[in-house]
Amino acid sequence: MEFQRVSKTEKTLLYNLLQKYLYEMTRFYDDEVDADGNYIYGHFEDYFLDSTRRAYLIKKGGGTAGFAMLNRHSELGKAVDWAMAEFCILPQYRREHLGLKAAQWLFEHHPGRWEVKYALANEAAARLWERATEVYQPQKYLLPEGEAALVFQTGSKGGAL
Repeated sequence: MEFQRVSKTEKTLLYNLLQKYLYEMTRFYDDEVDADGNYIYGHFEDYFLDSTRRAYLIKKGGGTAGFAMLNRHSELGKAVDWAMAEFCILPQYRREHLGLKAAQWLFEHHPGRWEVKYALANEAAARLWERATEVYQPQKYLLPEGEAALVFQTGSKGGAL
């Protein structure tokens, strides 16, 4: 498994993967589409303009297996070094534990205070995030609208990619 920062030339690839992911998330969220039928993601361009944001393609065997998008927005209003904005492993890779391995890589390579939010109804996400973060002994917060946030500390702050 490899991680590749998304470059401006790969913006369309990330956008297309994000659209598929957002469609899948409509099982848990009531997201709207724009006039072209695409799901609205207001901060997409910020991942190519804001140095505090990170977008990665997750690769396996030369193919794209998923993506991760990190920012510093806390749903709890707390100071965080990293928040998991979006995380997706494509369906054909989900039985290979790539999600767990990818999450662990991200936590190791982006040390600091983290926040990971997920829909409680998304049982697969709940299992993934609780398993991936258990070593950090996260604090769990219940949020309005059926969501949870895990807050935890990884490594020593600094040294992120």
